[in-house]
Amino acid sequence: MDTKNIIKEYSNGEVTVVWQAGKCIHSGNCVKNLPAVFKPKEQPWVQVENAASAAIIDAVAKCPSGALSIKK
Repeated sequence: MDTKNIIKEYSNGEVTVVWQAGKCIHSGNCVKNLPAVFKPKEQPWVQVENAASAAIIDAVAKCPSGALSIKK
């Protein structure tokens, strides 16, 4: 399976996180900034129900590659 084209969305009803696998450089910023939400060893690895929307938006903004974004 070609992971470059995988795009997944995770929503809590207020905010939707979009993950684009092909852009991910695995910096770990998401996990370091919000480990309650970003859990790469679990399925789904993005668990938006575990934090407030503002905290999720803040953590996603720190993604250096743009692999994580907020859907508007």
